[in-house]
Amino acid sequence: MQSYITFEFCNWNNPTHTTAFLELLNHYMLDPMGDHEPLSIEKQLELIDGLKNHPTAEVLLMKKNDYYAGMTTIFTNYSTFNIKPYLYIHDVVVLDTFRGQGLGKHLIKHLTDVAKERGCCKLSLEVREDNPGAQKVYRELGFKECEPKMFYWEKKI
Repeated sequence: MQSYITFEFCNWNNPTHTTAFLELLNHYMLDPMGDHEPLSIEKQLELIDGLKNHPTAEVLLMKKNDYYAGMTTIFTNYSTFNIKPYLYIHDVVVLDTFRGQGLGKHLIKHLTDVAKERGCCKLSLEVREDNPGAQKVYRELGFKECEPKMFYWEKKI
């Protein structure tokens, strides 16, 4: 059987989509790169409501054959310098059982096409310093460290 890859933007009113999203996200949270406990049912409902009502949040689900194998959460931002929108990639998930098959590349390539179709000036993302596998994929797809080098800072509240 020849495998095929398809993409679907998450429809929060579709229980299959919300279940796939939550399973993929919890898988990511349990991964060493996610380093987080899975969400409780209460927090899952809160997250879905938050994403559903966020004006620029979207989730792109990726299927290999008929199985949800990966996803990415994105937010549309706006570049004041380029006077165009851009996509910020927040989460990238490929299930362990599908890793090493190039699915992460397919996911980001498809997202690049989406950004081009929408007239975006760029895609941006953050990647952990201790995740060389993801860094390799991103480099192969044309991503590079910002020049001048930028730091990702946070203030937890």
